[in-house]
Amino acid sequence: MSDKPYFVHETSLVDEPCQIGEGTKIWHFCHVMGDSVIGKRCNIGQNVFVSPGVRVGDDCKIQNNVSLYAGVILEDAVFCGPSMVFTNVVNPRAEVVRRDEYRRTLVRRGASIGANATVVCGVTIGVYAFVGAGAVVTRDVPDFALVVGNPARLTGWMCRCGVKLDVAEETVRCSVCGTTYRLHEGALSFARE
Repeated sequence: MSDKPYFVHETSLVDEPCQIGEGTKIWHFCHVMGDSVIGKRCNIGQNVFVSPGVRVGDDCKIQNNVSLYAGVILEDAVFCGPSMVFTNVVNPRAEVVRRDEYRRTLVRRGASIGANATVVCGVTIGVYAFVGAGAVVTRDVPDFALVVGNPARLTGWMCRCGVKLDVAEETVRCSVCGTTYRLHEGALSFARE
């Protein structure tokens, strides 16, 4: 029985020093490298790799076969679908060392990235944004945006509860949870009541 406030499967490696929050579960065949931070109550699926310098917020779900490379920052409650991919160099070459060119990728609170999506480094995925399965993200994704395709393009808006919104006017209310939003100059935000 472990005295640690988190669970690590016996087949996984956790290098020190790193920080892992209470209630987090790290499943089979993962490698968490030193100088990384994983928040509280996260669920790290099998075969996940976490590079040095990566920051993962609280309540994140990282599904099987995801690699979080140097420069990736996940805020709280981010969902990374199975086998989705982050990159950290724009122009990699096996013969050229580009460690000093790693770019930061920020995934904001509550965002979801679908299975097999690719996120090219240097972008920000907005608050509660939704990246569809298989999409290739090459530029910033606005808050609450639904993006799909290659390259990923805006096709709609998502509520923080995960339901697609029917945005026909400047103000819209989610039919499921009742949250109200305002669309102004191409950006969706919480409406002030």
